Amino acid sequence: MQEFVDLTGASGASYRFRLLAPTATPSRMGGNYAAVQVRGGGVRVLGVGATNDLSQVREALAGVRGASIYIRLNVSRQEREAEHEDLAARYPELAVSAAD
Repeated sequence: MQEFVDLTGASGASYRFRLLAPTATPSRMGGNYAAVQVRGGGVRVLGVGATNDLSQVREALAGVRGASIYIRLNVSRQEREAEHEDLAARYPELAVSAAD
């Protein structure tokens, strides 16, 4: 399993996400998250989102099966929302609404 994945937004900007271990609970900090399948060096994105509380990310992605969760700490609301908008524009059918 890859520890990091880089996802590219519609703007061409690249965002690095870190694997959330299956037994880990992230801190209650804000950030972006992605549900990803990594196979043979390729990455398939199954969902992207943003939240003010990353400790709730597993609940937000409860309906997404067969994926690993990757997170990106991003405390600044403005930056978090801008990154989410960029990723949601690239993967519109997979975007989870930004949660507060």
